[in-house]
Amino acid sequence: MAALECDRNFDDLAMRFRRNIYGSLKGQIRLGVLERDFREHIPHFLADSSGLTIADIGAGQAQFSHLLAQYGASVVLNDISEQMLQLAKDNFVQDEARLKIIQCPLQMLSSTLSEAKFDLVLCHAVIEWMAQPFTLFKYLRELLKPGAYLSFTFYNMNGLEYKNLLRTNYKFDADNFRSFRGSLTPWHPQKPEVMLEHLEAHGFKTLVKSGIRVFHDYILDPEQRKREPEQVFAKELEYSQKEPFWQLARYIHYLCRYE
Repeated sequence: MAALECDRNFDDLAMRFRRNIYGSLKGQIRLGVLERDFREHIPHFLADSSGLTIADIGAGQAQFSHLLAQYGASVVLNDISEQMLQLAKDNFVQDEARLKIIQCPLQMLSSTLSEAKFDLVLCHAVIEWMAQPFTLFKYLRELLKPGAYLSFTFYNMNGLEYKNLLRTNYKFDADNFRSFRGSLTPWHPQKPEVMLEHLEAHGFKTLVKSGIRVFHDYILDPEQRKREPEQVFAKELEYSQKEPFWQLARYIHYLCRYE
């Protein structure tokens, strides 16, 4: 397990992520689900959010926090990847006055910020790449005001199991899963019910549960996957909160309030 002693740094893959994920239909579906969840449950972040503060932890290229900044919120971007943060900064050219960038491990962010607390923390696709994933919730609590919100996404073990079954990999064993070194499959996929238990235990009330990419990634034929992107997008949003489909999505989004 020596390869997992440190959290994953994506300096080596920043441009690949920008091209293959953020700029693709996959990225559009992700942003669509997040924006829909916000509009339905905390719409003030997508209206006049002047005076509100946001921390984007493991920010990557920060597409969603950039969207929120356009409505007036002040944003702190945090990542261990210098390359990811540079690409994120490029997105904030028009909103740079409301931006602060802190490159450090997320475990050091609270002490680096001293007494700063936030109205919203975004923590998207972070826990599955941590060497000690379940320590994350302690660090999240340190950053949030009472009554503040957490937008939390994670790579779903249910989806990984389903993908392997569809590809006839019958040797896949979720209970003994180990990601190959150098693989883009995250180290620690998580079960939705386990994440809910941890969130509740740390004082979070879940407002909404949504799946991100419920079926898109499981279409086996890559040509078929490219067909009718508008219909795919619409159906992804439609099924993202339907039982049992959301629980099979590639990623899960929980929007929570810190009590």
